[in-house]
Amino acid sequence: MTKKQRVLKILEVFNQLYKEAECSLDYQDPLQLLISTQLAAQCTDARVNMVTETLFKKYKDVHDFASADLKELEQDIKSTGFYRNKAHNIINCCKMLIEKYDGRVPGTLEDLLKLPGVGRKTANLVLGDIFNIPGIVVDTHARRLSQRIGLTQNDDPKKIEFDLMEVVPKKDWGKFCHQLVYHGRAVCNARKPKCGECAISEYCDYQKKNTI
Repeated sequence: MTKKQRVLKILEVFNQLYKEAECSLDYQDPLQLLISTQLAAQCTDARVNMVTETLFKKYKDVHDFASADLKELEQDIKSTGFYRNKAHNIINCCKMLIEKYDGRVPGTLEDLLKLPGVGRKTANLVLGDIFNIPGIVVDTHARRLSQRIGLTQNDDPKKIEFDLMEVVPKKDWGKFCHQLVYHGRAVCNARKPKCGECAISEYCDYQKKNTI
């Protein structure tokens, strides 16, 4: 069975188990998703949601973030980790949005990647969830599961992204990545995957290698 064929089988299973899979970050508009995703680097979505519940009440729009006091914003987001870099990037990102994009989040990969603190993961998530432009979001779950399943042998997120683009139908790119997150949390966790409970184990290289 080719990788493409395995992915189609996996999608059949995931579409039953995780039909409603979606981004687990809480947001109300494109800017909030952009900022939440930046905060989620090296941090859990649950922690980010706790922080943004009050953060987005204090900073209501792009102008509030652009004019924020750096030290104050650092304290507001401190529990997400790497808060100094994140605060610096968020302020400069919002300044650039005002200066170059009329205060709006742009809808192209090229423009999103120009923003401070925005990498391919963040850009692809925003494109998929806000603009309905398919993209592969390689977070820790997508990287771990795609390696275990055998869809990539790479460790670099960009290379993994392109590997998955080759075997996952384009229309399913965003949904598949959200489903990988759900499956990673529920079954294929980092320390001890529950292979005996896994509904896609017959399509997974890791399970085969560890049951021989």
